Amino acid sequence: MNRYEPKVIEPKWQQIWQDTKLHHANLDTDKETYVGFGMFNYPSGAGIHIGHAKNFTLPDILLRYNRMLGKEVYSPVGFDSFGLPAENYAIKTGQSPRKTTDDAIENYRTQYRALGWMQDWNREIDTSQPEYYKWTQWIFTKLYEHGLAYQGESPQWWCDQCKTVLANEQVVSGKCWRHDGADDSDVTKRTTKQWFFKITDEKYLEEILQATDELDWTPHVKVSQKKWIGKSTGTEIDFEIEGSTERLAVFTTAHETIYGATFMVLAPEHELVPRITSEQQKDLVQSYVEATQKKSDVQRQASKQKSGVFTGAFAIHPLTGAKLPIWIADYVLASYGSGAIMAVPGQDMRDYEFAQEHDLEIIYTTDRNEFVAYADIKKKPKSFALNNSGEFNGLDYVQGRKAIMDKLISEKRGNEKTQYKIRDWLISRQRYWGAPIPIIHCSKCGQVPVAEKDLPVVLPEIENYEPTGGMTSVLAGVEEWVNVDCPSCGKPAKRETDTMDGYVCSSWYMLRYLSPNDDTQAWDAQRAKKWMPVDFYNGGDHATAHLLYARFFMRFFYKLGMVNTPEPFKRMYFHSKIMAPDGTAFSKSKGNGIDPLEIINSGYGADALRLYIVFMAPPDLESPWNDNGVPGTFRFLNRVWELVQNYVSSEKVAETADASEAAILRATHRAIQKVTEDISSVKLNTAVAALMQLQKELSANAEKHGFNDTQSWQFAIKSLLTLMAPFAPHITEELWSQLGNHTSIHVADWPQFDKQYLVDDIVTVAVQINGKLRGTLELAAGTTEQDAVNAANADPKISPYVSAHTVRKIIYVPDKILNFVV
Repeated sequence: MNRYEPKVIEPKWQQIWQDTKLHHANLDTDKETYVGFGMFNYPSGAGIHIGHAKNFTLPDILLRYNRMLGKEVYSPVGFDSFGLPAENYAIKTGQSPRKTTDDAIENYRTQYRALGWMQDWNREIDTSQPEYYKWTQWIFTKLYEHGLAYQGESPQWWCDQCKTVLANEQVVSGKCWRHDGADDSDVTKRTTKQWFFKITDEKYLEEILQATDELDWTPHVKVSQKKWIGKSTGTEIDFEIEGSTERLAVFTTAHETIYGATFMVLAPEHELVPRITSEQQKDLVQSYVEATQKKSDVQRQASKQKSGVFTGAFAIHPLTGAKLPIWIADYVLASYGSGAIMAVPGQDMRDYEFAQEHDLEIIYTTDRNEFVAYADIKKKPKSFALNNSGEFNGLDYVQGRKAIMDKLISEKRGNEKTQYKIRDWLISRQRYWGAPIPIIHCSKCGQVPVAEKDLPVVLPEIENYEPTGGMTSVLAGVEEWVNVDCPSCGKPAKRETDTMDGYVCSSWYMLRYLSPNDDTQAWDAQRAKKWMPVDFYNGGDHATAHLLYARFFMRFFYKLGMVNTPEPFKRMYFHSKIMAPDGTAFSKSKGNGIDPLEIINSGYGADALRLYIVFMAPPDLESPWNDNGVPGTFRFLNRVWELVQNYVSSEKVAETADASEAAILRATHRAIQKVTEDISSVKLNTAVAALMQLQKELSANAEKHGFNDTQSWQFAIKSLLTLMAPFAPHITEELWSQLGNHTSIHVADWPQFDKQYLVDDIVTVAVQINGKLRGTLELAAGTTEQDAVNAANADPKISPYVSAHTVRKIIYVPDKILNFVV
């Protein structure tokens, strides 16, 4: 018998698959289609880790399964290669980002193939190549034409280590998402001129929000989508400022507490602050603003000390005419609402603490005349009556809410308004390694988008690409690239020198997969109609922002009639991380990462690794790595190898007992049902468990009865291999060939189960004496009453209870209960 040697088998079949183009999809097929892939991978010098192996093994299993169901399947491959990590790695190694990225991708290709993923390498994409980002730039110009791309000045997060601005979604617990270690510095705020995509456009945002609940996505991902959008409905109230033409708009969801407003608080970054601050308070205010810029939002919200500075200005209460002092305080965030609040210390704990800290007036607006949190009022609004609220005193909070709203509207001091927590998508970066923004700045014509015929705006090769740390990228110093003629008037002009964040390239790549080599269009509309939305999409980290951006892009294309569906992903599955053996996260700094290639090359092979990755736990649960896991799945594969080898080489017995034949079929059909259901529902760990059980039962049967040449054993062996094929593609291909098959197992038909074999042939019958359980019998289904009684009398544990008494009556429920009445 030949030994199972993954080092020999796996490279052999990988080469055959490549030579025969087994994984090359026909994108213009008439068959039913299925496309799936894990989230775009970012190639870095370190190579893939065990998390990548999980990310791409999950969809690979579903793709292989669907191909065996007869569908045309497409497993695309590509690299999200623009962005800060590649540039930082290049700076660290003293090489150009182009070279380090190309080297990393070549290394990734080798690693991907070693894991046996069925990716279509004829259609590989790379976002840092001009033929790809030409179309990213084209999308930018389309958004610009429709008023959804604009340049504006506002406070933005700044990472000193990345030396660029960050989008809100790239700030995690006050730190840059790329530098979130304990020793890394917090991000700060800088007021800069940046490029944005108007993702907050209500006709897009509201549609995205409303469509979220119906998505076939992992539930907590949908919750995260809605939280990021952060829709709230309330009232915008207009406050005049004493001695000024300026007006202060405040959004609140508790307008009925307005009579309890005793002061106003602005975020230190609020645009009105420098315009309304008195000369006497100017220095204090400026110092406080500068101090706030050094704090993250998390720090500001978590601080127990309610610090603040009076601006010297007063707002006029719209219903009472009272003068309300205007303060700035860091517990109010510019990124939420209007960046200003009417402080109601009698109903809001933050405002109450601030008022106590700074000796400000407190007015209670309930009949209890004490502090009552608005959240408690909201739960039972009819249980509280308004107090200190002028003409509305005595009304309960339901009546008062409507009456005060009516007055604000009638006096044109307020109106109902819906707002969102999410802010427009910041897409510009002051770094080199990214797609250039296709805008030309002309002193006469203003901003002029680069025409489609002149795309791509190619990123120039330069020697010094280190970030300046200022408000422009190093491209600003490349004069021969920056200085151009205006496309509109022909006069001297300058290119935009900011580049696009990598998120932009990765928000539409699923469409480029359909036409990766087409230089005439971003994607083929007919293919998009057939293949979109993506049938299965999975990922983990950074999923929320990426998915929102992809949905925004897709909806934009849909409104332009460029695609036939507004959603990019039919099914989105969020898989959890594989943790280190001690339960902590894998970390480069700890040096505790797992290199998939080391496991493969050690002799265990890719199939054993793939099996363990999905067997260790349900894919959506975090699970610690166990060093004994891969050896365990390797032993299972050896048992399968031995079983099939023995079957192929054995001298078949002419006949076999009926019980043996039935047991083989029963075990096989049960496994087919279980594995089929589990793959469809991504319960891959229990699918592998079912495969292990099938192998165990078949091996035990063969050891006891030997093999025969009947259709039952042929069906069982072939079913075992076809069921295993999506999980362990190499060993099953080899064994399939040894069975005499001349076509790939991966295009074989998926086995079908027969329900007649799912019925239990052996049942457990409870034996009772006067209704009290005395034991159980394992009987054939349908056993007669007399045979059941005979079995009970023959059982040494049960017969003493029966023989010691006179049996007056026997009650028998077939296949369930035998009760002796004595």
